[in-house]
Amino acid sequence: MQRLLFDGVESRQVESFKKQLLKWVGNKQRFAHEIVSYFPAECGVYFEPFVGSGAVLATLAPERAVASDSFVPLIEIWRTLHDSPGKLKRWYADRQRAMMEGDKVEVYERIKASYNARPNGADLLFLCRSCYGGVVRFRQSDGYMSTPCGVHRPISSASFSRRVDEWHRRTAGADFVRMEYEEAMDRAKGGNIVYCDPPYSDSQSILYGAQSFSLEHLFEVIARCKSRGVYVALSIDGTKRSGNHVCELPIPRGLFEREVFVHCGRSMLRRFQMNGRTLEGEVVADRLLLTY
Repeated sequence: MQRLLFDGVESRQVESFKKQLLKWVGNKQRFAHEIVSYFPAECGVYFEPFVGSGAVLATLAPERAVASDSFVPLIEIWRTLHDSPGKLKRWYADRQRAMMEGDKVEVYERIKASYNARPNGADLLFLCRSCYGGVVRFRQSDGYMSTPCGVHRPISSASFSRRVDEWHRRTAGADFVRMEYEEAMDRAKGGNIVYCDPPYSDSQSILYGAQSFSLEHLFEVIARCKSRGVYVALSIDGTKRSGNHVCELPIPRGLFEREVFVHCGRSMLRRFQMNGRTLEGEVVADRLLLTY
């Protein structure tokens, strides 16, 4: 199954939503609508246990959802968006103003030092939008965020504020919870849908918590969900180097019913690793596995 691109896989039309709130490795914003197009039209409560940038959540805009992650500063951002969007705007505006009024790199390094001394959502929010390539990487030994300042100019406070308003509306039905993915997925009931976007074993070891992540264990949890009648969609490594490299994964036979490949464009992570050069031969595609 791993090497097949299924023809005629049923999908539905979904409007794209491309105004990202957070920059994050593996951000699905540009093609989240394609992923959502393969979700069942009726699926009860939506669960996203690796919420990350929230791109699929915001594109789906479900009436009821449980969005979770094990990363405390990230969940702090999402809870603030839900409970106090004005506070989220101030977090960004204060740091954006300081950067524009001072030395850009110096201010960035000061904010990064503040975050590393005490990991928190306020600093992480601005760092993810101003770091190099939007690649928020963490040192394996101690979790230290090490990404340097980006060459780009962070979006204005006014523009960010408008995005907060739209994201607040689109995610209003979600409860944002700090918990491990197993607990979140075990809460899903028959007829619910779980979308998993875990760290990718072939490329994303720099993500928070990725070093200890076990894809094999995730497959076990997915099997439990499937046995209860829960729909599960999983984004995971697909093809790289413009299709010349197919990522081999230990996918259990019979766990998934369908497989599609979602075109992702050029690798953001590889561009970061190669000092920003455009990589014509580094087009990637994600594998989307469906238990239904």
